[in-house]
Amino acid sequence: MKFVDEAYIDVAAGNGGNGCVSFRREKYIPFGGPNGGDGGRGGHVWAIADRNLNTLVDYRYARRHEARNGEHGRGSDQFGAAGEDVELRMPVGTIITDVDTGEVVAELLVPGQRVMLAKGGDGGFGNLHYKSSTNRAPRQSTKGWPGEQRRLKLELRVLADVGLLGMPNAGKSTFIAAVSNARPKIADYPFTTLHPNLGVVRVGPGQSFVIADVPGLIEGAAEGAGLGHQFLRHLQRTRLLLHLVDLAPFDESVDPVAQAKAIVAELKKYDEAMEAAAQAAGGDEASGLSGADDARAVGRGSKLADKPRWLVLNKLDMIPVEEREQRVKDFVKRFKWKGPVYQISALTREGCEPLVQAIHQYLESLREPEAKEPDPRFDHEPQAAPAPPDADDPRFR
Repeated sequence: MKFVDEAYIDVAAGNGGNGCVSFRREKYIPFGGPNGGDGGRGGHVWAIADRNLNTLVDYRYARRHEARNGEHGRGSDQFGAAGEDVELRMPVGTIITDVDTGEVVAELLVPGQRVMLAKGGDGGFGNLHYKSSTNRAPRQSTKGWPGEQRRLKLELRVLADVGLLGMPNAGKSTFIAAVSNARPKIADYPFTTLHPNLGVVRVGPGQSFVIADVPGLIEGAAEGAGLGHQFLRHLQRTRLLLHLVDLAPFDESVDPVAQAKAIVAELKKYDEAMEAAAQAAGGDEASGLSGADDARAVGRGSKLADKPRWLVLNKLDMIPVEEREQRVKDFVKRFKWKGPVYQISALTREGCEPLVQAIHQYLESLREPEAKEPDPRFDHEPQAAPAPPDADDPRFR
């Protein structure tokens, strides 16, 4: 299936049905009165988060989605039926934005979440609605209201706990295949990964986290070199970045330190480009974000360069055992790295298990401690035992 993480669609809710003007005319009933019913409301357009979808390819080619109109009212006190709603299933992690206003309509972060994209028009009133003690034969009715129409932008940002960064052929796909059940394409040429891959790492019973592998970056990605920055958006919701470095490149003239610095520089350029785009759009005010949306806005627009990042030195199996320690020390010194450093071989899985355990412990430390419910058996502190009777008390003589 083709991976598509951006699409534009037009949605149109149904129009409301018109009200009816009608009177009851039957033999022997000279004063039947008005019996024109109201029109039915138009159908709504809903977005539903579906955990079984991972791409927006369905909306790349089907761009127009219209709900049915409500039926008109009829005589004999018959109200029009409401129009059928339209449900658009989208992957979890989709951001829906109004193209005309720049307003963020919704973020689908929870499986099964339902959001109304376009509201159907209300039905018009029939003359039965206007009947009163002073208006015995009303002849007025109203037309149905038109439904909402919107042009929307759909942007998918995968939901993952950990993101992988690195140059092409740094071993990111091999690593995610070694620690999870994901089976991305692995080959000995650059740009093997052309779209993000997700892998679920199971640490123990009921303990797991998700890793996202994105296509590799190269120097000049901000100017469009390689695959550019188009997939970095999928790392903005992660809580930890793993910077994988090929410590034994095939070309001996390639400096791993220079490659690692180029990745950091590209992250900063990406953050600057996103900040400039936000300012051009007018910031949060232009996007329609309120104070209640601040938490989601921070998670959506946090800077990649400021996220916690660990250094993972890969392909140690290509380095003789006696040279590994010196090679690692030299890299860390030249890179001027002060954060955590892990040495692994994704091919032989050497060092992968300690890294996975460390990631799990770090993610668990970020989660808020769950409030434990008090045991009802210990709601009240035990009462102290009664004091023995006093021998001088006259009641006990």
